[in-house]
Amino acid sequence: MTDPTTARQLFQTAYESRYTWDENFPGYSADVQLVQENEVHTGKIRINGDLGVEVTGVADEQVEEGIYTQLRDIVTHRKRTSFDESHGKHEFSLGQEDPDGAIEILVKGDSMGSNYKVRGKEISQVSRVMGRMGFIIDTHESLDTGSGYIATRYDAIFRNSKTNEVTSILKFEDSYEKIAEYYVMTKQVVQEYKDGTRTTTEFSYSNIKLLEPAAV
Repeated sequence: MTDPTTARQLFQTAYESRYTWDENFPGYSADVQLVQENEVHTGKIRINGDLGVEVTGVADEQVEEGIYTQLRDIVTHRKRTSFDESHGKHEFSLGQEDPDGAIEILVKGDSMGSNYKVRGKEISQVSRVMGRMGFIIDTHESLDTGSGYIATRYDAIFRNSKTNEVTSILKFEDSYEKIAEYYVMTKQVVQEYKDGTRTTTEFSYSNIKLLEPAAV
């Protein structure tokens, strides 16, 4: 039996099944606490309606930068971009199928050397090679919001693309809460394995409030 579903259709369905914020998203503010080993840092964050990110009140500049980077990652995954805008020029073909049903989607024409795996209607793996660095992100659990899925437990393996040597492994566990109409992250625990050591970093967001839409 031949399945008429093409690689592009499979990937587009999974891409469009992700949870993203709509054009009416007003942004939000929150208190942030970052715990790393025995250190505790606090401050305030704001993601604006235009998805710009602000971090204030964090005493340590490096920690502030880490929080900013984490928020930019959140925005990247929640930003709504049409499939054609992101992938319209790419060519897709089917690769191998895993025993668990995940299907490999091979991509031509992507400047970041991306390939994917799709399980059901979700992207379960992202693989990229950028210069000397390559990484694979595998999603193990996700949250069904009713209007799209959000990855909640996933890991990233970074390699030297020339030698294939593993340089670090990151394991993520994310928690979300629905504030009015929108799901926002309330907690992220990151465990980094590098050079034989494990470092745990915990981001917690509280007192989350949606911003008032700007008056027209």
